[in-house]
Amino acid sequence: MNSVQVRSAERALSAGTWLIVFGAMLYSVLTVTPLMAAHTADQWDWTAPILPLVVDAAVVIVVKLDDVLARLGGNGGRWPVVLRWMTGLMTLALNTADAALAKDLVGVAVHAVAPLLLIVTAETGLAYRRAIASALSAIQAAQKVEREQAEQEARERGERARREAREEREHAEALAREQREHEARLAREQAEREDRRAREEREARERAEAFQRGERERREREREQREQDRQIREQQQQEQAEAARREQAEQAEREQHENAEKLTRERAALLERGPAAGKLPEDKAHDIVAAAFATGLSVRSAAELCGWSVGWVSARYAEQRDSDNGTTGLAIGGN
Repeated sequence: MNSVQVRSAERALSAGTWLIVFGAMLYSVLTVTPLMAAHTADQWDWTAPILPLVVDAAVVIVVKLDDVLARLGGNGGRWPVVLRWMTGLMTLALNTADAALAKDLVGVAVHAVAPLLLIVTAETGLAYRRAIASALSAIQAAQKVEREQAEQEARERGERARREAREEREHAEALAREQREHEARLAREQAEREDRRAREEREARERAEAFQRGERERREREREQREQDRQIREQQQQEQAEAARREQAEQAEREQHENAEKLTRERAALLERGPAAGKLPEDKAHDIVAAAFATGLSVRSAAELCGWSVGWVSARYAEQRDSDNGTTGLAIGGN
C-alpha cells in the first residue's frame, strides 16, 4: 500500500468519525434538551440546550485535537484521555438519565447507543490515526531509503559513464586515424551516390510529369465525356418536357372538344322537344333560352319552345349578349 492509499483511508476515517460525532451531537441535543427543560426553572427554559452543546463542544475539541496530534505523531498525555472519557461518560449519562429515571431499560439501551458509539469511535479513531501515522512514517522512511539508493545508483552510473566516456574518447582517437585514411574513399563514394541519386530523382520527376500529363489528359477526356452526357441528358429532358406539353395540350383540346360536343348534344336535345304546351319551370326555360341563343334561334322560336312571353325571352337574350363576350353563360340545369 502506498502513501496515496493511506491518505485515502485516513480521509475516509476522518469523514466517518466526524459524521458519527455530529450525528451523536444532534441526537444528544434533541434527547437532553427536554430533560434539562424539565429540571430547569420555567423562566430559564431557553437555557436547556446549552449544557448538551457545551458537552458536545468538548467532544469536538477532543476529536479534533486527537486528529492533529495523531497526524504529528505526538502524545498529549493523560489529560486528553481524561477529557475524552469524561465527555463521553457525561454524554452517556445525560442521554440515558431520562429513561433511567423512568426505569425504562429499553429506553436506556436505545439512548446509550449514540454515546457509546461516540466513545468507542473516538478511541478507535485515535488508534487508527496513530496506526496510520506510523504507517506513513514507515512509508516515508522506506521512500527516503529508496531515494538514497536511487541517488547512490545515480552517482555510480555517473562514475561509470565518465569511465566509459574516457574509454570512448581513447577509442575515438584510435578510430580517427583510420577515419582520415578512408575519408578520400568515402568522399568518392558519397559523390557517386549523389550522382546516382540525382539521376534517379531526375528519372522519377520525368515519370511523374508523364504520369501527370496522362492524368490531365484522362481528366480532360472524362470532363468532355461528362459534358457530352450532360448535354444529351438535357436534350432528352427537353424532348420529354416538350412531349409532355404536347400531350397535355392534346388532352386539353380533346377534353374541350368533348365538352363542346356534349354541350351541343344537350342543346339539341332541349331544342328538339318542340313547342311547349304551357309555361315551363323557370330553370328549364332558362336552359332552353340559353340553347336557343347559342344556336341562333329567333326570340319568338325560343318563346314557343319554353312557353314564356317574347318580352321575357328578349330580356334573357339581352343578358346572354352581355355576359362574357357572347359565351353561353348559363349551364344546363342551373340559373
